[in-house]
Amino acid sequence: MSSPQIGSGLNRRRQAMTLAAAFLGWMFDGMEMGIFPLVARPALQQMQTVSAIMDEGFVQRWMGIVTAAFLLGAAAGGLVFGWLGDRIGRVRAMTASILFYSVFTGACYFAVEPWHLAVLRFIAALGMGGEWALGVALVMESWPEEKRPLLAGLIGAAANVGYTLIAALGLAIHITTDSWRWVMMVGAAPAALTFFIRIFVPESERWQAAVREEVAHPIREVFGSRLRSRTLFAILFASIPLMVTWGIVQWIPVWADQMTDGKQPTVKAMCQFFQSTGAIVGCLIAPLLGIWMGRRVIYFGMCAAALVVCSVLFRGLHEYGTTFLVLVFLVGGTSAAFYGWLPLYLPELFPTRSRATGQGLAFNFGRVLAALGAWQMPTLMAFFDKSYPKAGATLVLVYLVGMIFIWFAPETKDKPLPD
Repeated sequence: MSSPQIGSGLNRRRQAMTLAAAFLGWMFDGMEMGIFPLVARPALQQMQTVSAIMDEGFVQRWMGIVTAAFLLGAAAGGLVFGWLGDRIGRVRAMTASILFYSVFTGACYFAVEPWHLAVLRFIAALGMGGEWALGVALVMESWPEEKRPLLAGLIGAAANVGYTLIAALGLAIHITTDSWRWVMMVGAAPAALTFFIRIFVPESERWQAAVREEVAHPIREVFGSRLRSRTLFAILFASIPLMVTWGIVQWIPVWADQMTDGKQPTVKAMCQFFQSTGAIVGCLIAPLLGIWMGRRVIYFGMCAAALVVCSVLFRGLHEYGTTFLVLVFLVGGTSAAFYGWLPLYLPELFPTRSRATGQGLAFNFGRVLAALGAWQMPTLMAFFDKSYPKAGATLVLVYLVGMIFIWFAPETKDKPLPD
């Protein structure tokens, strides 16, 4: 099946609509992910009943639980909504996923106990986990082959644009125990995007043709003998950056807040801003380099760069300041560059009728591992003397695994998407 070619004005408009929907969906997803690190401390401080003084153990325990719930929800959502996308279509499944994450993030406004946050974040994450796989599949199946590296970078950067926007909000408005609920209401805004998608975004013609030829059994197919090794490689290569992102990079704002004894209200937002702007740059560059250097070489290079930069931050810095923020920018760029590479590589591993399922499973499986780490964060922090940098310096060694196993994976440079 040949790839779509830019031709008529109608076709260009269809492609533009698919890209806009995927970009905005993932951008708002990034906003949703960035909300909780900003509001966690004031929200949990308001909810704790033991003492009026901030209990760091209480914060770490419930941040770990809520983060674990979110990650497990995202992992489940990646599989469920990916499967739906292969069975009922990319557009309908994407609409449902965005509605899920926006409505239930907004519902956090009404949370009065920490477990309320955990439950609502789990349900919201079902939609967040599914949206990425659906948006990537829709765009990659609708645009010409030669545009895929640029599109992968744009989609990868989208979440970090959302992350930057929510960080800017945190810089403009001091988030306190009295104002954090209104920030959660911002998360309900993407619900309006579903009307745009249902009216203006066309379904993937490539998917429609594939399911006319053969009934889709995506879960059976991605674990079948023909695709099993590719599925396992995809899981591994997505899990490595996700483990680092959710296991320690997402905790950098909390670490900075701890270093300043919570006396600088904008510290968390400032860290998120530098981290997310660096991530935008990394996501745009990585797939473009993949055009001429190959998928495997770029992945190896990303692992090496992230390992070095993260090690410098976690092993070398102990004070919040300009140097710290510069390194946070570089950590954001190197640790998030993978999210520009993954939209390029993962679609190239799976055929059309099981692409959304394979991508959703692979992209979100690492969140299960990260969830276990988040759930046990108090125990892990105790092991590392309650030191975020010690934990981070150890966790980033997982990049060494990626540097080894990438050479056993298929190289897909200059090959069309499989039908």
